[in-house]
Amino acid sequence: MTPTIRPTIAEDAESIWQILAPVIAAGDTYALPRDWNREQALGYWLAPEKQCFVAELEGCIAGTYYLKANQAGGGAHVANCGYMTAGWAAGRGVARAMCAHSLDAARAAGFRAMQFNLVVSTNRRAIGLWQQMGFETVGLLPGAFQHPEQGDVDALVMYRRL
Repeated sequence: MTPTIRPTIAEDAESIWQILAPVIAAGDTYALPRDWNREQALGYWLAPEKQCFVAELEGCIAGTYYLKANQAGGGAHVANCGYMTAGWAAGRGVARAMCAHSLDAARAAGFRAMQFNLVVSTNRRAIGLWQQMGFETVGLLPGAFQHPEQGDVDALVMYRRL
C-alpha cells in the first residue's frame, strides 16, 4: 500500500509528536536536543518558514516531513527537508514516498536543488535511500555528530539538482 501524503493540519500535531518524540529522544539521527518537550519539538518541526506534510498509511499518520529553503538570499533556491517515520511503519516505503513527494513539492515551489546538511554516517538505511533517490555525497564532516552510543561519527552533506 502506498502512503497518501498531504499538508499538515492543526489536528495532526499529536500524531506528529508521537513520531518526533522517540526519534529525538534516541539522538542517533538528528542533531536536536534529546530532552526537547512536545512544545519545543513541534515548534521546530512546524515552524512558519517550513511547509509540513504527513504521510498516511492504513488510516494512520505514518510519517512527516518538512520542506524549506536551505539558506536565505543567494542560497534560497536550494531546498532542505527533514523526514521522520513512525517506528511501526519502518520498511513500508513511507520515507521513499515522502522523499519523492518532497522532490515534486520542491520543484513546484521553484527550488532548483535539494541539500541535506547533516546525514549521520551511521544511518545507513537513510543514506542508501537518498542515494537511490539521486542524492550524491558532496561533503564529509569528520566527527561532526555526537552519536549517543558510538561517540563522534562523521556526517555527510548530500545534494541533488531538481
